[in-house]
Amino acid sequence: MTTDTQSDAVPAVNPAPRRARIMAVTSGKGGVGKTFISANLAAALAQRGERVLVLDADLGLANLDVVLNLQPKITLHDVFTGKAALDDAVVPAPGDFSVLLAGSGMVEYSRLTPEVREQLLEVIQTLAPRFDRILLDTGAGISDVVLYAVSLADDVALVVTPEPTSLTDAYATIKVLSAQQQRGVFQLIVNQTGRLDEGRAVHAQLQRVADRFVNPAAEVMVKLDWLGDVPSDATVREAVQRRLLLLDAYPGSAAAKAVSAIAARLALPG
Repeated sequence: MTTDTQSDAVPAVNPAPRRARIMAVTSGKGGVGKTFISANLAAALAQRGERVLVLDADLGLANLDVVLNLQPKITLHDVFTGKAALDDAVVPAPGDFSVLLAGSGMVEYSRLTPEVREQLLEVIQTLAPRFDRILLDTGAGISDVVLYAVSLADDVALVVTPEPTSLTDAYATIKVLSAQQQRGVFQLIVNQTGRLDEGRAVHAQLQRVADRFVNPAAEVMVKLDWLGDVPSDATVREAVQRRLLLLDAYPGSAAAKAVSAIAARLALPG
């Protein structure tokens, strides 16, 4: 009797295609350095060998182009309106990563329409297989555009400063994302710290507030992971004014080293 080895063989299973890990970089209020963090974190991750895209998800008040000193000929607006192909809108940025820039002053993107929702989702789904990491540089606050962008992310990095208004707005953001999206884990980046361990103190304070006012009614318990501090540093202001990446202009500065340390904590395995 012969043995039919073919029939006993286990069919090959094709592995699922890799796609980018998507992180929304967001904040409760403006002016905390969110776009600065997004751009320099992208450069630090690229230095570690990751293929990184920063998508400017602040659709109506974009300023990533200003931070990177880019003059985009094609923006996300052109892709949405069918005036340009998506591939033509993805351009190289200083720091060896890619960017997809949005238009500024676009009133039509101040609210989330079904068309914008579908188009943004399609863009991210199309680009995800091409990169290791996509950073969504969202607008500040809890508008429907910001909340939808965050909903598309695997991870949420919340940028705060030690100022009381920033902490209050960060708490409001956590509360809304917990209630509406059942977000349980937030990664905290404390920018513009003035003393050693100030970021950890901010982290502990926000976690206590979440434990007291969010978690008792939450479907998923909120946990804040401290990702790192970026200290106040004169070189940051100089780099921003010169429209240069801090990691390029002042790689030995305390703030640049802090951003690199955050990238090391985030780095994908293998």
